[in-house]
Amino acid sequence: MTSAVTVLSSDDPVRVYQSFATLDGISNGRAEIMAGRGSFIESFPLFGYSLEDYDALFEEKLELLLAIRESEKVSWRGGHRPAFRDIGIYPRSVQDPLPVWIASGGNPESAVRAGMLGLPIAFAIIGGMPEQFAPLAELYKRAAKQAGHDPNKLQIATHSHCFVADTTEQAADAFFLPTQAQMNVIGRERGWGQPYCRATYDAARSLRGALYVGDPEYVAEKIVLLRKNLGVTRFFLHVNVGTMPHREVLHAIELLGTKVAPIVRRELARLKL
Repeated sequence: MTSAVTVLSSDDPVRVYQSFATLDGISNGRAEIMAGRGSFIESFPLFGYSLEDYDALFEEKLELLLAIRESEKVSWRGGHRPAFRDIGIYPRSVQDPLPVWIASGGNPESAVRAGMLGLPIAFAIIGGMPEQFAPLAELYKRAAKQAGHDPNKLQIATHSHCFVADTTEQAADAFFLPTQAQMNVIGRERGWGQPYCRATYDAARSLRGALYVGDPEYVAEKIVLLRKNLGVTRFFLHVNVGTMPHREVLHAIELLGTKVAPIVRRELARLKL
């Protein structure tokens, strides 16, 4: 059970660990944390943090989170949180240690940090071309090697939006309006100049684009291409964007499990990837 990004910079690492340890217990050891600095920054002023401390907050709170998962009792002193000494933090996770990923939108510092710590990394590929993340993947591996970690034992994942239907035309038409609505809301909030249009959407659906939208064969082809070009070991798909009919979302999930995944497994085995 992998979360979306937990904006650790404006959250409390103790609460984050407790919440995910609870989820890990309920799911019998299936929870994972995706810890990120946060491209959405609304939570910083909400909880009294300054954006001037953007990097320092994440670095310090990640250090505390990793300390908590390593030891039942923890002593801590930092610059952005009250200190405590020899306090037990409960509940404990079923997994030992509880998996913590670094979630990144493409920042080189995040890739280096993850590599130095020997943590798995997940790139959020929402726009542009997935191949653009290849230099970051290499940077991550080099940092890991320099820190004494075996890069071949670490995991690189990507996260992208996806929708699967019986035909590519059906998938494209069904997914466009919800995607457009959400992107335009975000665009207004962030001051993007141009509204999201069908041409932009169709370009993102292309074979080398960031959206995995189409029939099972087409989506599988794009996933295999990503594996070839980026060497990912895991691939996370975000199926629903905005408001979509529940039956269509369920059908997309069904097609991912019964059609897309078997095609990808067969092709990767054939190519020995």
